[in-house]
Amino acid sequence: MTHSIKKALVCSALAGLLSTGLQAADFPEKNLQGAIMWGAGGATDNVARAVTPLVEPLLGGEIVLVNKSGGAGAISTNYVNSRPSDGYTLLYGAENPQLHKVLGLSKLDYADFYPVNILARGVVVIVANNDKPWTSMKELVADAQANPGTVKMGSTGPGGLPFVVGAMLKTATDFDVRAVPFDGEGPGITALQGGHVDFMPAGLTAVREHIRAGRVKALAVLSDTPVAGLEEIPLITADLPEFKKFLPWGPFYGVFAKRDIPEDAKAKLTDAFQQAAATEQFGKFMQDFGAVVTNISGDEADAFLKHWQSVTAWSLEAVGETKVSPAEFGIAKP
Repeated sequence: MTHSIKKALVCSALAGLLSTGLQAADFPEKNLQGAIMWGAGGATDNVARAVTPLVEPLLGGEIVLVNKSGGAGAISTNYVNSRPSDGYTLLYGAENPQLHKVLGLSKLDYADFYPVNILARGVVVIVANNDKPWTSMKELVADAQANPGTVKMGSTGPGGLPFVVGAMLKTATDFDVRAVPFDGEGPGITALQGGHVDFMPAGLTAVREHIRAGRVKALAVLSDTPVAGLEEIPLITADLPEFKKFLPWGPFYGVFAKRDIPEDAKAKLTDAFQQAAATEQFGKFMQDFGAVVTNISGDEADAFLKHWQSVTAWSLEAVGETKVSPAEFGIAKP
């Protein structure tokens, strides 16, 4: 091989490396796509559309949002997983995939994705019908233990928020109630006001105005630390200290990408979403929305996800609502 040919090959290789470096430094070079796990108007959709306009100027590009609902989140996770590992397809998701394996819905969960940001955690409140005599969780639990299977709890079916909280309560307190399923929190809260059920765990977004108007009474908030704006509602650990092992817990909203996207893409996405989630505008939106900003990513977010999966999956296992044991997937007990 002549010297001139060797020189040409070396120059070509250097040019390729420089080109790759420039492309990495310029991420993103085109619009991104954000696949929203649930339909338009839902909680995940609202959070996605609140944070994205704050992120786009930081990335210097547009994120085109599309709703890809179905399969309790399995449609969107499979879609994003099928896309190239280049950082240009994001998943705006909620907590549901962390239960997909034990419920037999999908082989994917958030272990297969990089947590760009766990933006916020929803606040859960346990509310009761105004005509019930209980003024605390201790009194509700005592009544349920004295009269097993007679106290009626509003639910949204297996895997739903009320059902999971009921499973946690049963695990922690030998809490035996009768779950009455409804097609969503709204119909359940309506039934609660009418006395068709006695109490219901629900997201703050669904019940806040009913609490303020005195249409239902709040017995506890699922937290072991004070929640801004809810200081008058007792923490569940005040009456049930054994519940602490499950906390923090609640629905959550996050942004994810394939685990193996380039490191520079991870860094730029992580930085942009961290800055956006830290803004006063996003914080005010989430407070009004009934959620607590978490704004965590990377290893911290992975630890949060594993804890949530552990306490939830094993609570469902304890009441016989899993199709496959969490142990089969190496999910540690809480």
